[in-house]
Order: sequence, then C-alpha cells, then structure tokens
Amino acid sequence: MSRSESRPSTVNVDPAVDIQHTLADTLAYARQREYAGWDYVDGMSSRLLQALPVESKWLNLAVQETVKRAPINLRPLFLVEQRRNFKGTALFAMANLTAADVIDHQSQNINGDTPGLKPVDYRNEVRPLLDWLIDNQSNGFSGFCGGHQHTIQGLHHQGPINDPDLVSTSYAVRALLRGATLDCEYAKVARTAVEWAVDDMEYREVDAGAKITYYPKHPDDAYTLNAGAIAARMFIDLYAYFDDESLLRYGEELLRYIASEQTSIGGWYYRVPADSSHLSMDNHHNGFIIEAFQRHRDVTGSSMFTSTYERALEFYRTTLFDASGAPHWDETSEYPRDIHAAAQGILVFTYAGEFDFARQIIRWACQNLSDGDGRFFFRQHRFYTKRITLMRWCQAWMAYALSEYLAARYGPGVNQFGRTHPSDATRPEF
Repeated sequence: MSRSESRPSTVNVDPAVDIQHTLADTLAYARQREYAGWDYVDGMSSRLLQALPVESKWLNLAVQETVKRAPINLRPLFLVEQRRNFKGTALFAMANLTAADVIDHQSQNINGDTPGLKPVDYRNEVRPLLDWLIDNQSNGFSGFCGGHQHTIQGLHHQGPINDPDLVSTSYAVRALLRGATLDCEYAKVARTAVEWAVDDMEYREVDAGAKITYYPKHPDDAYTLNAGAIAARMFIDLYAYFDDESLLRYGEELLRYIASEQTSIGGWYYRVPADSSHLSMDNHHNGFIIEAFQRHRDVTGSSMFTSTYERALEFYRTTLFDASGAPHWDETSEYPRDIHAAAQGILVFTYAGEFDFARQIIRWACQNLSDGDGRFFFRQHRFYTKRITLMRWCQAWMAYALSEYLAARYGPGVNQFGRTHPSDATRPEF
C-alpha cells in the first residue's frame, strides 16, 4: 500500500510535516537514480533509432513524437537512454539547498520528531550538482550556457546535444547564484552568462522594450514570450547579486516588451504572432511570465509593472486553475492536467503570498498525479492518466516547488528571495 493510500486525508496532519515527507521522498527518488532519467522530448536518444543505417528527419520525428505522445511509456522498448537534464539538475540543486535550510531545521521544530524524514545531508548533494552544470555547459560560446543533453528533431532543423537555450541557462544561473552561499566562485561563473545572452542570443532593443533569441536557429518570424521573461528574470537575479544597474535595465526592457503583448484577458500567447505555435495561453508558460514580474517586484520594490502583474495573476488564478487546485491546460481546455503546470502554480501562488491556494495545488497533485511515495506522474487526461515519471518534468519541478513553498511558508527565513515573505522588497543577499 502506498503512502497516499495509507493516508486517507491530510486534514489532521500538520501540513508542514506532510509536505516535508513528500519533498524528502521526491528527492530520494531522484537521488537514488543519481538525478538521471527520461525527459519530455528524448526519443532521439533511442539506441534502436541510432543503430539504423539511415538518417531521416521524418523517421526521427516519427520516433520522437511516438515516444513523447504515447499513453504508456515506450522508452524502455525503444531503449531510450536515461540522462541528467541541464535544467533539471539546476532545479535539484536548488531544492536540495533549500531542503538543507528547511528540513534540517524543521524536523526538530515542528511537533517534535517527524518520523519518515530520513537523515540526509542535503547540502552535501548540492556542490556535485552545481559542478556538473559547469562541467556540462555548452562550449564555444561567449559565456556560461547550457541546454538539453539529447538531440531534438524539429521540422526545420535538428537541435544538437547541449544546444544552449535561455530557459535551461537561466535556471542554471539561478542555481549557481544560490550556490554562492557555498562558494562565491559559482556566482562568478553565473555572471559570464550575461555575455552569452547579450551577444550570442542577440539581445536587441525594439520600440516597446527589448527582445532576445530563445535558442540558436530559432525561427526569426516568431518570438517566444516566456523565454524572454525567463531571460529577464535571469538578468534581475544577477542584478540582485552584483548590484549592476545595467543588468536591471536589460531585464526591465525585456519585461516592458512582454507587458506590451499581454492580452485583454490578462494572459499571454506562447509566441508572437499567436498563430506561429500550436500552443495558446497554456498554463506553465504563463506562470513563467508571471514569476518574472514577481521577481522584479520583490527585488526592486518598484510598481512599474503592477497593473500587468495583477491582471495576469487574476487570469492565472481564475482561468488556468480550478478552485480545487487542478491546473487547466490553457484558457479554453481543462485537459490534459500537467504536473509541470501544478508545480509552476505552487511557485507563483507561493511567491504571491497565497499559501492556502498553493497548498491546494499541492494537495491536488499528490492525490491525482503521485504514487504517494515521492514519485510524480506526467499528465492526467480526461479518461486516463499518463503514469510516466520524467525526471526533470515531474520530479525536479515538484521538488523545487515543494521546497520553495516550505521555505516561504514554514522555513527559517529562507526562500528564493533570501527572506521570510516574498512581499518584503529589501534586496536579498545570496
């Protein structure tokens, strides 16, 4: 019997203890596998595909999309290799570091003993993960950067292994800045990502603000909004550490353009123009954008984007989530309900100080997309659930989200902003 089955209700369980159990189990699942596993678009890592004597874009796409979209996990049949993911490694590093600051303290302070929380040196897990990010960064670029550890086949081009992108790099930068509490050299490495982003990813000013390229060979007839927001947040994170006003300006100009593309209902399309992607105003990508505006608010104390943020948060809360905490897919579809969307919702509402709703999303995810022992599943469709565990998409995101919630809600004055409550606008010290 799984833990979720043995706990018919969490009503009478101290929520901090219950979430600590879940976080500890989630990290244990990853730690036992050395943080390696399957990923979302990893079908090109199939040893069967690689053994074929032909190279065909259409065959690559067929295998990649079949593996990605199948209702059951076909990766073992296709001999898809399990690897570490660059962004996932960054998320695990931050989750472990936060766990060290929260669980090690709270296990002795909440209701006495907390059975089931195994004595783990979470801080000892962090440095090898950060070092792995540095060792596995992309080479031949102007500064620190990284990407997926597998090839991705697109319609127009093939993305090679470790092709750097803004999203993967930005989370790695965030992890390195957090890791500066262990060794300030990590922050120095993170600082070099600015040269990569500005020069190699073509940071450029436009009438409404600034744009930046998501990844090499990104189509030049479309702009990916959430990637620009995540890049803006990276610049703001670096500004918070180095106190360099030019970094803040880079971030603010990117956010100004994104604010200009907000729709009348408060959300953002995945790309501009909207018809350049099959995605609409999907859940977790809108969450990324909102989090970037939250980070700007909390680091600077500025009201520059208050109207944009408040409209976006209302849209996110009322259109992209049920009152039960269940995430919707986008502004028109409830299904599929994705674990990544749940994790991002936990983060956004935690940083908004809406802890009750963040807790509601945690409860929904644990009841609907978890085995109750720290293993999370990919997606819930209307009539079936994809009980597939992807190390980055499921485990890393939920570990990170749970750790941030615990830090902000119950922790000893520690969260991503370096303080107890995210509405405190004083500048953090990493």
